Amino acid sequence: MMFGSTVAYSYLVTPKLCIQESDPARGYITSTLFFVSGLGSLIQSTFGTRLPIIQGPSFVFLAPIFAILSSTQWKCPSEEEVLSTTEEELQEIWQIRMREIQGAIIVASIFEIVIGLSGVIGIILQWLTPLVIVPTISLIGLSLFEEAASSASKNWGIAFITILLLVLFSQYLQNINIPGCSCSRERGWKIEKLPVFKLFPVILTVVTAWVICFILTAADALGPTNSARTDLRVQTMYSSPWFRFPYPGQWGLPTVTISSILGMFAGILASVLESIGDYFACVRLACALPPPPSAINRGIFAEGISCIISGIWGSGCGMTSYSQNIGAIGITKVASRRVIQCCAVTMMIFAVLGKFGAFLNLIPEPIIGGNICVMFALVTELDYPMYNLSIFTHREIFLSLDFLYLWGLPFQSGLVVIQVLLM
Repeated sequence: MMFGSTVAYSYLVTPKLCIQESDPARGYITSTLFFVSGLGSLIQSTFGTRLPIIQGPSFVFLAPIFAILSSTQWKCPSEEEVLSTTEEELQEIWQIRMREIQGAIIVASIFEIVIGLSGVIGIILQWLTPLVIVPTISLIGLSLFEEAASSASKNWGIAFITILLLVLFSQYLQNINIPGCSCSRERGWKIEKLPVFKLFPVILTVVTAWVICFILTAADALGPTNSARTDLRVQTMYSSPWFRFPYPGQWGLPTVTISSILGMFAGILASVLESIGDYFACVRLACALPPPPSAINRGIFAEGISCIISGIWGSGCGMTSYSQNIGAIGITKVASRRVIQCCAVTMMIFAVLGKFGAFLNLIPEPIIGGNICVMFALVTELDYPMYNLSIFTHREIFLSLDFLYLWGLPFQSGLVVIQVLLM
């Protein structure tokens, strides 16, 4: 789930930054996202709550980021203006927008650090109930659904295939186990059945839909400019270096404006609300004692540090705890910090491979759009049982939320078409 969310975040935010589809910078930002996610997970699991929690880019930051970039000042240039600009000028067009987002995230994250250091979160917990947290996270998914519909509209056929595959893998095949090899110190190598569909529904969906797009591209069943083709951005693989180390300030010195900072506060507050629930859910699945206020304060503090690091590195997002990966604890029965720390180091190693980010950038956009349409419902469905709302089963909650999101698909699609016609 973390893999799918990270790749999807990059696809959503890069067009708003006015980055061209053929620009290898898209792959650089994806690699940066994986790097800061690994670094944030290492900090959280070692110095923060010390729970087996993955940190990653949060969709709650997209709403304030889109609001900032939608202003007249940051409107993307027209195609005619792009054709008349040099390569250096094209880089400056998106980098100046990225620096604006960086500055807002860095300054707003100081507020999160203050919350963690002051211990105020212990007082806030007395007033935060599931009726506050769950609707907040659910409404975030609804507010961003238009962006998902915009990506899916590039090819509705592939988008609907992706939606059907993800629903099939995550809801109806989740109890089917596939024989595979496992290794442990006590038992050594052993063949046993693994819950593949339960653990990797997003990855399996992306790979399957990607193979379908490749077959259609090879058969020339798609038009030369169809967004579902797998060869539209192949050039970025050749132009990207094999090794590229993400470093602080790689896009320049962040800029700070009051309006952007105030808008980013909304993302910080929503991220804090989500993370608090994740801490309690993690200890419950790990069969541990509830986290004391001191551990929660450390966790919020560590998350604030991760957000500042994310802003300094220029990933275009803030960090939050991933509830999707917490659900994996209940499936695998593995609640080890060492596993999370190894995963964090692995993410940082892959982020250094420049071709890795470029390869992920080759995924056709309709696949990402269809993936996001279901992911918003899937993420929200995972949040509900974490707050002991056990009136319905996981599948019933998921299907009801997914119906709610997809019911608005024709309406959102109509808005997308109208917006395109008015451009």
